[in-house]
Amino acid sequence: MQASTLRTESKPDNFLNSLSAYSKQHRAQRWEGTFGDFLIQILPSNPAALARSSHGYIWDMLLWHGRAAQGSDDQKARELFRRELFGVDESLGRVVDYFKAAAAGSDVGRRLLLLLGPPSGGKSTMAILLKRGIEEYSRTDEGALYAVKGSPLRESPLNLIPVSLRAGFRETYGVDINGEVSPWARDYVDRQCEGDYLRVPVERIFLSEAARCGIGTYAPHDPSTADIADLVGSVDLSKVAQIGDEGDPRAWSWSGAVYAASRGVLEMIEILKVKREFLYLLLTMTQEKNVKVARFPLIYLDETILAHTNLAEFNNFLQEKENEALLDRMVIIKVPYALSYRDEARIYKKLIYGAPAFRNTHLDPHVLHLAAVFAILTRHSKPEREGLDLPKKVRIFAGEAVEGFSETEVVRLKAESPDEGLTGVSPRFVINALSNAITRGNAHSLTSMELLLALKDAIESDARMDAKQKKQWFDHLVTARKEFYNRWVKEDVHRALFASFQNEAQQLLEKYLDEIEASLDQRQVTDPMTGENRAPDERFLRSVEEKINVSESGKQSFRQEIIRKAMVAFKAGEKFHLGSHARVREAIEQYLFEERRDVLRLVTSTSRPDDDARQKISVVQERLVKEYGYDEHSAQEALSYVTTLLSQE
Repeated sequence: MQASTLRTESKPDNFLNSLSAYSKQHRAQRWEGTFGDFLIQILPSNPAALARSSHGYIWDMLLWHGRAAQGSDDQKARELFRRELFGVDESLGRVVDYFKAAAAGSDVGRRLLLLLGPPSGGKSTMAILLKRGIEEYSRTDEGALYAVKGSPLRESPLNLIPVSLRAGFRETYGVDINGEVSPWARDYVDRQCEGDYLRVPVERIFLSEAARCGIGTYAPHDPSTADIADLVGSVDLSKVAQIGDEGDPRAWSWSGAVYAASRGVLEMIEILKVKREFLYLLLTMTQEKNVKVARFPLIYLDETILAHTNLAEFNNFLQEKENEALLDRMVIIKVPYALSYRDEARIYKKLIYGAPAFRNTHLDPHVLHLAAVFAILTRHSKPEREGLDLPKKVRIFAGEAVEGFSETEVVRLKAESPDEGLTGVSPRFVINALSNAITRGNAHSLTSMELLLALKDAIESDARMDAKQKKQWFDHLVTARKEFYNRWVKEDVHRALFASFQNEAQQLLEKYLDEIEASLDQRQVTDPMTGENRAPDERFLRSVEEKINVSESGKQSFRQEIIRKAMVAFKAGEKFHLGSHARVREAIEQYLFEERRDVLRLVTSTSRPDDDARQKISVVQERLVKEYGYDEHSAQEALSYVTTLLSQE
């Protein structure tokens, strides 16, 4: 009992120790001094880092987060997003390219970054990850930032260096200074430091959205009542009464979102809903790095503007010709829905298990993939190419081998339909259906069939859809069940029924290899049972190949491919096994399944099973639970469902 108590008490102790260590480290990271101290103590260690633009800072942050990853800088820069965003690699690549080019000083840095896509597609998540990324980075030695203490713009102390001395600074330290001193800092130098720049206080800052330090967020409310002061501030009348001059920087309210984002990033949510004057201000700030407000000269601001909007707002924006100049100042990146059901399932897994109430709910092994297949079907356009239907297209985008189509086919399909993924069911719709199915009966287990019923109910009750769209989505549910789930669940039950399945399948694969090798070499095979020589068993070969729709005309090239891969494995000292070729594995499994169909039907469909049948059923259920990710409830349903399928065949 005493040992147990000590173990229990150690958990809060460990947490408190971790919190204390974090607090000490945070205090140790702080630095304060004068501008003179900064030039002597801080600047010489890394002048280039201290003179970085906001784009350069974000690019270095992305590389820092990917420092442990392998590959090029472009690949490392994506690591920040990979644990949270799935199926949007192309979009992430373009975002990374934007920051890389902007950090290098190209004109891309003078463009507003606009993420365009359907709702729940990952735009906001991308922005959140960037903001959290620079918050964390600012607490590292590599990401240390310094600012004029007390400045509402948290401007770089290097901006204090007079323009006439900047050429000498470049010769001394090898970097350029691009910023300008703010009205607030200029007034502070004159009033508090008697014009002596070296006496200006400087401190290390840590970026924080909550503290409005280096990270700003603006979400428009009613466009008709929106005030541009939300972005750039306004005169503070209470201070005017004390100071007596509306043009005094101390009388200005520096609470605008653009000031909060100075040195970091400003997120503009649904940017195209704002008034045009807002857009002109933001785009001018992006282009010229300054803003103009009443009573002040131009105010220099260095920050990255990351905006996002939906397709409806963007299409409305395109209709107005006067917006062409604004579009020319934006880098627009499409962020579509995922088009691989494997990536889509990862999104659902993250969202479902991110909710504490659902972490103890068991999902059968196909629930998330089945939901994802339905979602992907709604996002794809119907293919016009001969021999290609929607189920095959879904499989191709998931990286599966499909007869008659090469592995590079997905590139062509994307080129033919560049806007795919911008419409269809959203991850939020599916997650809502999943959540309702789990909470409705306080379920501790959810099966694939229960999922399909939940999605059907969600479609029926959705008031936004007309009857035609509902019918289309119902048809997609049927397709997902027939073309994907039926195959998955039959394979599970079949493998679970035969304990020796892997050995049988490997033996069958070796027989298949022997037969096709003899067929290609035009030689006879020695029968292992009789010892007699015979011709290759063409009937057997075709019965295997037909399971994956290998045509009579295509059998020779298919067999040559298999032998070629088997030889490559042999030369590498490896064994050609079931996992070596996905299509051969599928063919062998289907062949065995057909051979054992009657046994499976007998075992699973007996209404009053005898002891032997009951034992077999028990073993199948146990293997489904232990080895294939089912629980007792979902295993029973899988067996019952497969029995129904077999009775219909």
